[in-house]
Amino acid sequence: MTIHSVLRGGFHGTGIGQRLNALLHAIRAWHDTRATRKALSRLSDRELEDIGLCRGDIDRLSLR
Repeated sequence: MTIHSVLRGGFHGTGIGQRLNALLHAIRAWHDTRATRKALSRLSDRELEDIGLCRGDIDRLSLR
């Protein structure tokens, strides 16, 4: 089994595979949220206002 098949969920159906899959999902979600917060932090206050956010909203983001 390659790392690519693991990342695509190649261990489905086994106890350790399910745990590994859940861990990989959590890492991906954390990374996506981090990247989104970083991108939003680069926007000006005016740009944030245009999309209905303020700077304080960025830290409260919980993406799934």
